[in-house]
Amino acid sequence: MAQKLVATMNRSADETIVCYAPTMITTNGVWQGDNPLDFSLPLFILQLTLVVVTTRVLVFLLKPLRQPRVVSEILGGVILGPSVLGRSSKFSNAIFPLRSVMVLETMANVGLLYFLFLVGVEMDITVVRRTGRRAMLVAVAGMVLPFLIGAAFSFVLDQKGQSMTRGTFILFLGVALSVTAFPVLARILAELKLINTELGRIALSSALINDMCAWVLLALAIALSENQSTSLASLWVILSSVAFVAFCIFVVRPAIAWIIRRTPEGENFSDFYICLILTGVMISGFITDAIGTHSVFGAFVFGLVIPNGPLGITLIEKLEDFVSGLLLPLFFAISGLKTNISAIKKASTWGILMLVIFLACVGKIAGTVLVSTFYQMPIREGITLGLLMNAKGLVEMIVLNVGKDQEVLDDESFAIMVTVAVVMTAIITPIVTTIYRPARKLLPYKRRTIQSSKPDGELRVLVCIHTPRNVPTIINLLEASYPSKKSPICVYVVHLVELTGRASAMLIVHNTRKFGRPALNRTQAQSEHIINAFENYEQHAGCVSVHPLTAISPYSTMHEDICNLAEDKRVAFIIIPFHKQQTVDGGMEATNPAFRTVNQNVLANAPCSVGVLVDRGLNGSTRLTANQVSHNVAVLFFGGPDDREALSYARRMSEHQGITLTVVRFIHGEDVDGHAASQLEGGGSGMLTVETEDEREKQLDEALVNDFGLKNMNDETVVYTEKVVSNGEETVAVIRSMDNAHDLFIVGRGQGIISPLTAGLTDWSECPELGAIGDLLASADFASTVSVLVVQQYVGPQGEGLGTPDSTGHVIRH
Repeated sequence: MAQKLVATMNRSADETIVCYAPTMITTNGVWQGDNPLDFSLPLFILQLTLVVVTTRVLVFLLKPLRQPRVVSEILGGVILGPSVLGRSSKFSNAIFPLRSVMVLETMANVGLLYFLFLVGVEMDITVVRRTGRRAMLVAVAGMVLPFLIGAAFSFVLDQKGQSMTRGTFILFLGVALSVTAFPVLARILAELKLINTELGRIALSSALINDMCAWVLLALAIALSENQSTSLASLWVILSSVAFVAFCIFVVRPAIAWIIRRTPEGENFSDFYICLILTGVMISGFITDAIGTHSVFGAFVFGLVIPNGPLGITLIEKLEDFVSGLLLPLFFAISGLKTNISAIKKASTWGILMLVIFLACVGKIAGTVLVSTFYQMPIREGITLGLLMNAKGLVEMIVLNVGKDQEVLDDESFAIMVTVAVVMTAIITPIVTTIYRPARKLLPYKRRTIQSSKPDGELRVLVCIHTPRNVPTIINLLEASYPSKKSPICVYVVHLVELTGRASAMLIVHNTRKFGRPALNRTQAQSEHIINAFENYEQHAGCVSVHPLTAISPYSTMHEDICNLAEDKRVAFIIIPFHKQQTVDGGMEATNPAFRTVNQNVLANAPCSVGVLVDRGLNGSTRLTANQVSHNVAVLFFGGPDDREALSYARRMSEHQGITLTVVRFIHGEDVDGHAASQLEGGGSGMLTVETEDEREKQLDEALVNDFGLKNMNDETVVYTEKVVSNGEETVAVIRSMDNAHDLFIVGRGQGIISPLTAGLTDWSECPELGAIGDLLASADFASTVSVLVVQQYVGPQGEGLGTPDSTGHVIRH
């Protein structure tokens, strides 16, 4: 069998010769006596699986500490590498033998190539041009000091007289210490709930500028490192790199613009064009590798010249999950596999390591604080900004890997720099959460419910949107809520976006809205559709002000964003979409189980009243003028705080000339007799009676219903009826008789209320968070064309005296 020799230089010892047969790709199977680990494909599959599983487990374990994914990915490689598991020669020879390194690194670099292409596609240079001078200064100040520290540090480390020039070594260490990882920082900001703050905006803009500078320095460092012998060769590398960039701008970009023009708007791009572009990525990588810069530089520049818009969205959707989910962890893991912590032998070297981490952090912080002081920012904000700018990630790892491959860094220097990157990124979140808490205006406000809101004051509503599908019904509901000059409606529209590892999703709030750029991905496109729909509604409707926002969070903490926003904006009512949507055949199917968790958390923690909207369409278009709205609304009133809130909201709707309101009050048979008897006994007897909580609730119900009756006595569009029922079955029969006669049911959630009128209805309930009646109306076999709004009134946190004592000393809850 023909043998192939691969020579691999062992950094510390002599040359190692590895022999393998070129045909040993796939195995004949264990039944033929083959060991799968002797063949390259099964071995690669096992290595990839190990890397992905290890990093995912670490992501899960480090999640409570809010660590970025990059930390888990590098640590995963360190654990699998010579520092931990690789110390066992059996493990390293079986799972990561020397002969497999070439395949592993090749695949990791392919993943890196396409990931950097996607980063280029998502990045918009115009944003860098438009960022303010403050962000520019923060970026520069945050790079200069750490770069100088890296230069000084190079004299301490470089005692072995490597073959490259001192300048190259300084450049590598300086770049590695001074860069800021934009995607990592975006993720950290989102998790710390700082992405929508002024501090978050400055940090992101600065990181974007920093990233661009890092790419220029990286290309320069590679050009110098690969050509130590002659400075003329380095000059040719730089000139040919400039020529390549010019070619991409003046030839490739117009060609791609021609492809975009050839594809009709709204049509999918042909597979041929997509294939052509993906091949172009590899060709760009080949060219830049051939001229002496790293292949990822070519892929990045190629991505950068692709115009923002539908083509970019298509490319991102096709590549992102596979590349960043499967192939990119491989690159970080390889960085970890190359890291041998045991190479740092001397105690003095560990001391230097601690000093470098400290000085590099302090350097960035000092530079940032200087700029923030100049702009009169609080010192705490300046320190926080400096800490955030210490986030490390992809660019630094590329710099270090190239440095190791080009023998600019030895094993010890490489291990030190990887440790610096991991530690600096890992300490950011814990320190920032300790020293910086954005000042929240915890001003108390009374009008946390619709019932307690002034009829002649502004009504503030917070509307949550998951997808554009939620928009038409919510706009119609808001229009039906009767915004008027006397009582305008202020709407805070929040697009709820799940926090993923994608940097592109982080820029939705500021850049798109501020600069009117084309959408970069589906999430951003959805956000624009939602905002445009509400802004269009604001223009056509009178007395409505719309404030669009985006909340980017993991679903587990999304309710915190919603509740904090409601508190800050002092809203009286939150509207959230139900987690199920109507199918074509009229049934109800769950869209995303996580939406249900969000709803349950909001109901449990909201600082004001909440309405869960079961959307089955509310007839009418979003462009209707106020006098064209026509809805039949029904309120089912059983009693209790939630039902009173539902009736208060319906009463506001009834003032709209296009709304026909039917209020059905359900009364228990025994209550009718008891009510009459109590009137006879208590009439002026002057006896002191102890009121129970139940009786007080009934008094509040009576007061509201009587007030409602008096105000709408002569209104033909308002119908009030009472139904006497004895049990849950009779209640259901009455509600079924109203089936499809209305467009919208408004019901109270009825939490904490046990009533014989709904007895037995909760036994088969699918969604207890809607209450007995809400769950009945939202079920698939009921009222297939009627939307439902389930209302919960805010009654204050447990143990908080929000109520006011009445004359008898009892507390009435508001």
